[in-house]
Amino acid sequence: MIKCVILDDELLAISYLKLLCEQIDNVEVVKAFNDPKIFLNEIDNLDCNLCILDIEMPGMTGLQVAEIISGSKKIIFTTAYKEYAAEAFDLNVVDYVRKPIKKERLIQAFEKAKELVENPPKKDFIEWNTNIGKTIIFTEQISYIKTSEIDSRDKDIILSDGTTIVLKNLNFKNLLEMLPAKDFAQVNKKEIIALSSIKVFSTNEIITTIPTEDHTFLKLQIGDAYKNSLMELFGK
Repeated sequence: MIKCVILDDELLAISYLKLLCEQIDNVEVVKAFNDPKIFLNEIDNLDCNLCILDIEMPGMTGLQVAEIISGSKKIIFTTAYKEYAAEAFDLNVVDYVRKPIKKERLIQAFEKAKELVENPPKKDFIEWNTNIGKTIIFTEQISYIKTSEIDSRDKDIILSDGTTIVLKNLNFKNLLEMLPAKDFAQVNKKEIIALSSIKVFSTNEIITTIPTEDHTFLKLQIGDAYKNSLMELFGK
């Protein structure tokens, strides 16, 4: 099932696009927006896997919106202008659909999105805005992730050499979607551990291989909501 969110500054364009989507099997429009700022404020809290973005909008273009969300959502661009095609595909979007949109062309775009949603490409890195700018981080170098104590919207990544990098404005749900599921697990509401960093674990606690300042090893408390999924990872 494709669950999509629409962003277009023209209400008529939204209505037309929703009408087309309703005629296509296995496609659900979760919500539609005509203001990019409101869209960005709400998108992380919506259950969707695809965003259909108009490019030409006042105040903030669809290209600018895509740069912010492309790490966590699949994107289809719609526009009446062909000159944005190259820039759009630089953002690795699913498709670029010219207006006026035809149902058959939209179906093609959804088929591409479905393939990517159901069979996401395997990545050995994540790319996101950090305290040192847009950064590529190789997942094999990640030992531990926790919610930042300075700003809960940010996440601190601790690498295997002890380096800390701050992921800006990223929730755990979207972050876990970017990480290889077989290699990472959420331990509680504020912490994710790389399975390679686990030394010992019980039903309540994980002892990691990560050294602390007092020359012991970092211990993590397992939240009740995460015990079953952790046990399943280890075949228990």
